[in-house]
Amino acid sequence: MTELSKYRNIGIFAHVDAGKTTTTERILKLTGKIHKSGETHDGESTTDFMDQEAERGITIQSAAVTCFWKGFQFNVIDTPGHVDFTVEVYRSLKVLDGGIGVFCGSSGVEPQSETNWRYANESGVARLIFVNKLDRLGADFLRVVQQTRDVLGANPVVMTLPIGTEENFKGVVNLLTREALVWDESGDPDKFSIEAVPADMVDQVEEYREKLIESAVEQDDDLMEAYMEGEEPSIEEIKRCIRKGTRTMEIFPAFCGSAFKNKGMQLILDAVVEYLPSPTEVDPQPLTDEEGNETGEFAIVDSSQPLKALAFKVMDDRFGALTFIRIYSGTIKKGDTVLNSATGKTERIGRMVEMMADQRSEIDSAHAGDIIAVVGMKNVQTGHTLCDVKHPCTLEAMVFPDPVISIAVAPKDKGGSEKMGVALGKLISEDPSFQVETDVDSGETILKGMGELHLDVKVDILKRTYGIELIVGEPQVAYRETITAEIEDSYTHKKQSGGSGQYGKIDYIIRPGDANTGFVFKSSVVGGNVPKEFWPAIEKGFGSMMNTGTIAGFPVLDVEFELIDGAFHAVDSSAIAFEIAAKGAFRQSIAKAKPQLLEPVMKVDVFTPEDHVGDVIGDLNRRRGMIKDQNAGMTGVRIKADVPLSEMFGYIGHLRTMTSGRGQFSMEFSHYSPCPANISEKVVAQVAERKAAEAKK
Repeated sequence: MTELSKYRNIGIFAHVDAGKTTTTERILKLTGKIHKSGETHDGESTTDFMDQEAERGITIQSAAVTCFWKGFQFNVIDTPGHVDFTVEVYRSLKVLDGGIGVFCGSSGVEPQSETNWRYANESGVARLIFVNKLDRLGADFLRVVQQTRDVLGANPVVMTLPIGTEENFKGVVNLLTREALVWDESGDPDKFSIEAVPADMVDQVEEYREKLIESAVEQDDDLMEAYMEGEEPSIEEIKRCIRKGTRTMEIFPAFCGSAFKNKGMQLILDAVVEYLPSPTEVDPQPLTDEEGNETGEFAIVDSSQPLKALAFKVMDDRFGALTFIRIYSGTIKKGDTVLNSATGKTERIGRMVEMMADQRSEIDSAHAGDIIAVVGMKNVQTGHTLCDVKHPCTLEAMVFPDPVISIAVAPKDKGGSEKMGVALGKLISEDPSFQVETDVDSGETILKGMGELHLDVKVDILKRTYGIELIVGEPQVAYRETITAEIEDSYTHKKQSGGSGQYGKIDYIIRPGDANTGFVFKSSVVGGNVPKEFWPAIEKGFGSMMNTGTIAGFPVLDVEFELIDGAFHAVDSSAIAFEIAAKGAFRQSIAKAKPQLLEPVMKVDVFTPEDHVGDVIGDLNRRRGMIKDQNAGMTGVRIKADVPLSEMFGYIGHLRTMTSGRGQFSMEFSHYSPCPANISEKVVAQVAERKAAEAKK
């Protein structure tokens, strides 16, 4: 297919368990890609093809699928809903043109739906709203629509209304055409009849149809004027206006249904075609220079332009290494040589495939607008730009959050070490939010990730996929250090050893920096006491020490270093002498500047039934949590709090016990804040103990 107006690159995202994967399954069934839908709760869905996904009933990797509907090509990405895997959602949003936000009809807008919605807003992705699970107890379509307005700040426009609720949910009314679609109970999506609107719904349908038209004509002044004078626009004109408003994110068309029972899905597929943008209708991706600053140029979606493509996911599966790429402009053919602008190296395109979850069909060429996978690329990582060798360019890079939790692991047998190294290399290239480092003192391998579940899944993959049995240590928190006092100090590095010596003297002020500024270097030296050519060496020397603080050896945050004076020797001074002086200055002065331990604080969002609210709040207070907000919904209460990460290990077990298994929570990193003295002492003691144990070894 080459007609770009017939393409729709869409993602499906929502909170855990709102029904994203089931929705994807139904889309595949309706578009004829699969004959029997697999169910998430049976561990048989098409896009959740990892063992860990099938068992836990959650999506971990975003999976890409291509299918067709009424002559349009859909590239669908089913993303995870769990907060530990938001990096998958984030990188999927980078390459999508539109999306479907799925919400549970009874639970409504849940914590992770908010995070994903915020990501989608930042990425400028147009969306439809699909309120799913209307056959469930407590489901209420209009309440959830109101929540998207109140909680997400969206402007939903109701496009369909449900006929019956909970177990009596049997169909939907299409407000535009005033037709009722009623399904039988066979579960076959194609077995429905078109009927007149039920008599008891006529007034409600007219009320919401009027609201729909009013929202639509706001997009067109001429239509608005005619409508004010009593002239109703045609259905085509209304659709055109809704499409315009959806594309600019002023409108979010809202639909209802039940993916599991196969009711209402056709209208969503039609809406993807009618309202979501094609690749040519979204703002083109900006190009950047090597530092990541925008150059003012863009990747225009056009097959005749030079190649510009973004690698947004690397995956290792039973067929070999797969690199998923979104092509923004140009074409790519089997056998082509392309440039990876991040590494400066070229790659030859071998096999290209169109993905059907874990099945695939080979293709010979692809062009602007396509999302494909390339087999066997060597040095391409997530976020790298692939481009024409003669026209190098860089697409806006992806920024990934820093990990907040770590565990030490060691293989149970000697033979596992080498296997573990290879396997970890593959896992790192697949998931940029997962990091591995070796502890210099103990030689232990440290895995770092976004949460307990994230690391749990990685350990499980190492065990099952790669056959490596691991001994896993206790989770460790990523503490940081900073200073709280400003001090002025001086340091001289002098070394004489026959021949020319080393000499560097620096006078400086170190002071606490602003939050999130990291390390800032300034120089206010007047005259030539410390020649300018030595300033970078001083900055490098001090900056290189920021990784190891003086309290317990954690990285240091937010320190400003100002060079105010110093002295040099015409023969003995050198860049290296001043670099050593700056390192000595760090060791000498940080300890004097009232250093303080910082701990990561998480934004925690807990959902609990009303009768357990007191217990949950009491428990969060005991965990040193600050309660920020509390909202009562139809099915329970949402409590928002800031809680130190060190207090949150194993929380899900406690929450389930307290709420008889009905509570849910999600958390994401919020900020670093000072550690209370008693906790700080404990952490320092633990670090000292660990070092002593390692020294004995």
